[in-house]
Amino acid sequence: MFRRHKSLASDRRREVFSRGAARSMLKNDLRNFQCLSQLVLSAGPLKAIPVVKHSKTVHFEIEILDAHTRKQICIVDKVVQTSTIHDVKQKFHKACPNWYPSRVGLQLEQGGPFLKDYITVQSIAASSIVTLYFTDLGRQVSWITIFLAEYTGPLLIYLLFYLRIPYIYDMKESSRRLRHPVVHLACFCHCIHYIRYLLETLFVHKVSAGHTPLKNLIKGCAFYWGFTSWIAYYINHPRYTPPSFGNRQVTVSAINFLICEAGNHFINVILAHPNHTGINACFPSPNYNPFTWMFFLVSCPNYTYEIGSWISFTVMTQTLPDRKSVVSLHLLYSMSLKPKSKQ
Repeated sequence: MFRRHKSLASDRRREVFSRGAARSMLKNDLRNFQCLSQLVLSAGPLKAIPVVKHSKTVHFEIEILDAHTRKQICIVDKVVQTSTIHDVKQKFHKACPNWYPSRVGLQLEQGGPFLKDYITVQSIAASSIVTLYFTDLGRQVSWITIFLAEYTGPLLIYLLFYLRIPYIYDMKESSRRLRHPVVHLACFCHCIHYIRYLLETLFVHKVSAGHTPLKNLIKGCAFYWGFTSWIAYYINHPRYTPPSFGNRQVTVSAINFLICEAGNHFINVILAHPNHTGINACFPSPNYNPFTWMFFLVSCPNYTYEIGSWISFTVMTQTLPDRKSVVSLHLLYSMSLKPKSKQ
């Protein structure tokens, strides 16, 4: 009897416990449902997901013909409308590895102007098939290479004459005659001039990333190197005679030379970093720097200071090649060069 009562009591306890557990689970479910419903109501109505419309990409087919024979060279396909002429040249180079992009000239019509690299294909396309004419521009070199070669040569050539190597001057005569102090000063000024050129080319001027025919490199180097050889031969010659007015003439000319070199540098820095007003670049104007006050008189003071430097060098050394005619030729050639600006 005792065992039966004990088992009945345990069964009742289990039933009571199971009922309590079921009630607690039901209460928890109701609470979770209420929290979820409140969260949904607070979030507001569901927003419809916008349908993304995929626009069709237009592809062009570019037929490249020889500008002289009008024969087809290749066809560049799958060119998107945002591609530029530079991209077309890159693909043309992959199809024809013999012509690298810098020597490829593309024209819209025979005898027409060459298309710039930044022009888009869409702007010149009248249909999905575009015909371009190819011209081989020959061997090309970068503008930075031209400027570095033109300015490094005079620096080294002048030093060769200054050292009086035996292949240029007579060794016996060179050993007998002592050099005048102006010879050393002229070497210093000449080196300062071309070192400034090199540093400004590397760190100041914004040199164009384009290319130019190899003949321009030969022409520029021939001028600069030949001009330097001419003046260096006379100044460093053993029979060189000092200026007529002595140290006073040398000192005044050297000071004026250094002033003009400093002015040329400051003007080049200002021209390389013009002021901008909106999208338009303003022409440089004078500021607190006294070297910029030359803008009140001329529009390009860098050439004015360049003339002053070479005239001072001429008066300081008093040699035949350093005449105003040579200075004028030097400046005319410098102004005929392509501007050092990124296009």
